[in-house]
Amino acid sequence: MQGTVDGFTYGLVTPVAAFLMAALGAALGLRCTTRSLHASRSWRAGWLALGSLSIGSGVWTMHFVAMTGFTVQEAPISYDKPLTFAGLAVAVVMVGIGIFIVGYRGATRMALITGGTITGLGIASMHYLGMAGMRMDARFAYDTPLVVLSVLIAGCAATGALWAAVTLRGALSGLGASVLMAVAVTGMHYTGMAALDVHLHLPSDLADVLPGDRPAEMIGPMLAGPAFFLLLAAVVLLFDPRAVTGDPAPGPQARRRPRSTARERVGGARYR
Repeated sequence: MQGTVDGFTYGLVTPVAAFLMAALGAALGLRCTTRSLHASRSWRAGWLALGSLSIGSGVWTMHFVAMTGFTVQEAPISYDKPLTFAGLAVAVVMVGIGIFIVGYRGATRMALITGGTITGLGIASMHYLGMAGMRMDARFAYDTPLVVLSVLIAGCAATGALWAAVTLRGALSGLGASVLMAVAVTGMHYTGMAALDVHLHLPSDLADVLPGDRPAEMIGPMLAGPAFFLLLAAVVLLFDPRAVTGDPAPGPQARRRPRSTARERVGGARYR
């Protein structure tokens, strides 16, 4: 029996909220990646780890927010908690590998392609692992070309976002990179959902909730992610404004230059 799938049960509310969550996580994560390029080697790993956690958490939260708007008319849906949270771990680890490559190798072509590809695969892996955590008495089938397209969208847009983060400067370029990363996540998600067909095993009057947690029961953990990177963003903005602008810290020579210039002017005045 073919299930009637609706990915927009609440209209545009869930897609817009999901996009904003992805953009929020990307904004912090990509700024941390940019900041790592100007940090000392001892601090670089910390900035990159913070960026990995932020982007991975944003990706996972975006997926979960979007899935609250996903329903199958003939059957209720529940979620397997271990698999759902395993998606968070996969996203953080694989995104971390990608941005660590870019963070330590810089904006070389090979580093960007490798890091962007791994980051995109992390986004895609999180999505399909999250889908595997859905519980209903049904069989899922995927359209292979659309699945491949969803992975390509994630990889290409993630590569572009990493390039913008490590080569461009300023708040506007950071905003553009964050939007591009959010497009990668949401575009990949809804392309992947378009590839899904649901084949129910039971008649509608016999369908029941399978073991697992309903989305409403996971609202607390879902909201913990956005609250976490909102707090991180506030701390970073408060103590290190350069993480927003991407401007490098002034070096010792730059800080001493005004004094030496003043001395030259004074000295010049003495010999007139």
